[in-house]
Amino acid sequence: KNAPYGIKTRQEVKELVLKAVEDIVSKEIKALVVACNTATSIAIKDLREKYKFPIIGMEPAIKPAVESGEKKRILVAATELTLKEERFKNLVSKLDKEHIVDAVPLSRLVDFCEKGIFDEDIIIPYLQEQFQNLDIKNYSTLVLGCTHFPFYKNAFIKIFPKSTHIIDGNTGTVKRLKHLISTSSTVQKTQKSGEVEFYDSGKKMDKNNRFLEFLKRLT
Repeated sequence: KNAPYGIKTRQEVKELVLKAVEDIVSKEIKALVVACNTATSIAIKDLREKYKFPIIGMEPAIKPAVESGEKKRILVAATELTLKEERFKNLVSKLDKEHIVDAVPLSRLVDFCEKGIFDEDIIIPYLQEQFQNLDIKNYSTLVLGCTHFPFYKNAFIKIFPKSTHIIDGNTGTVKRLKHLISTSSTVQKTQKSGEVEFYDSGKKMDKNNRFLEFLKRLT
């Protein structure tokens, strides 16, 4: 009910994230993934100071993009708030030694996603408008720096040249989670099968909910 985060103030987002995590912690979790680049950039430090279990954040996949060895430029698409944060600026400063990274805000894409709007007749014109001042042929890699954006990967593919690599931080995040769970002394190991529960703004959802519809779009 509080989405999108990317156009809110920093303080608003921090308060929302801390409250959400309080609710999640009551479920006796072993680890937490903050699956939002904006929330990570604003609240991850506070969360790690407050809780002892492993906490994994998200950040735009600039490192693999820079290390790919491609000669062309790199374009990072994210929310306005993510791009304004010091965490993002520091990440670029640390990794972008050749000054080849550009960024573009696509906050409205989050709003489209939350409202279930995936019609490419709507999405593609919006993206084309946002990219109109960029020569997209100059980019070897497009980094999807928001966890909503992979839902529109097919639209990005239709806009960018076939040679453009389109990547996100999901694989790296999952590998990090697996590593921390397997090595953390605070995580109690179990052989029992797990189950998935969905909550929407603190309300438990049944098995016929919008999150499953989102997941189907990625498979």
